Amino acid sequence: LTGKEALTHFPSLGAPGDSGPGKGHVKQCELLQLSRRQKRLCRREPGLAETLRDAIRLGILECQFQFRSERWNCSLEGRPSLLKRGFKETAFLYAVSSAALTHSLARACSAGRMERCTCDDSPGLENRKAWQWGVCGDNLKYSTKFLKKFLGQKRIGKDLRAKVDIHNTNVGIKVVKNGLKTTCKCHGVSGSCAVRTCWKQLSPFHEIGRLLKLRYDDAVKVFSTSNDAVGHSELAGPHRHGPSAKHPALPRPTDLVYVEDSPSFCRPSKYSLGTAGRTCSREGNCDSMCCGRGYNTQSRLVTFSCHCQVQWCCYVECQQCMQEEVVYSCKQ
Repeated sequence: LTGKEALTHFPSLGAPGDSGPGKGHVKQCELLQLSRRQKRLCRREPGLAETLRDAIRLGILECQFQFRSERWNCSLEGRPSLLKRGFKETAFLYAVSSAALTHSLARACSAGRMERCTCDDSPGLENRKAWQWGVCGDNLKYSTKFLKKFLGQKRIGKDLRAKVDIHNTNVGIKVVKNGLKTTCKCHGVSGSCAVRTCWKQLSPFHEIGRLLKLRYDDAVKVFSTSNDAVGHSELAGPHRHGPSAKHPALPRPTDLVYVEDSPSFCRPSKYSLGTAGRTCSREGNCDSMCCGRGYNTQSRLVTFSCHCQVQWCCYVECQQCMQEEVVYSCKQ
């Protein structure tokens, strides 16, 4: 959240905050690892601390889901060291963190959990009617404006890492923006569309995470180059084919960028716990995940619900079945 440790261990991570009356939100702000300026903004925005915690959980869970089959599985161990480097994984962490913040803030506005923002400003739709009809749009405009202020993007450093981190942060915000769609609801007799109400709605965060993972797979290694036309340095990637092949190509606004090659993540290090003991798929990723060390095979019996039937009136009755399951795990 500070731009130095986008996702770290936070107190009460995974537990709902103290939402008591009065100044309860101020205490929640103090528990979060924020800069002095960010804590000041947090204290002025009732509901923000809870939204920040929701965003942290959302970003962590989505990162771990997207990398569940990779050598680096987005575990919390080693993350502070990882965020000090310029790896592809660091790029993804910044992007998924900013995307989760953008998404959570916009949703919090439309759900009425933030005092200073409300539904999106869809034309001809008052907030009271929007909540009454259940068509309160996600307020992405407020979310992105507040987030840039919260992250302090105007204070960009001149060094390469600062530019890379800001670029990847903006990629996360752009992916959320590109997923904004218009949803409509009909009002009328027998469901006719005599009257139609439309509002803005964000894509599910799993879809955003999937797109960011694709950006990670195609991430661009960059360096800093001087632009004489504008008088300052900018990010540049590998040369492209064509008439402009003599000049380095600028990364696109939607590209995740990095500055140094990643470690293998095979063995325990300050960046991860390694892959020993990780479960894998023999037909899929065991060879890659186990880094050539081989894998163990273990059989076990698992219990699951089967032969389920709907009983009158309102419940499902199932039997308990057992089957043998083979589990593969990477050797030490």
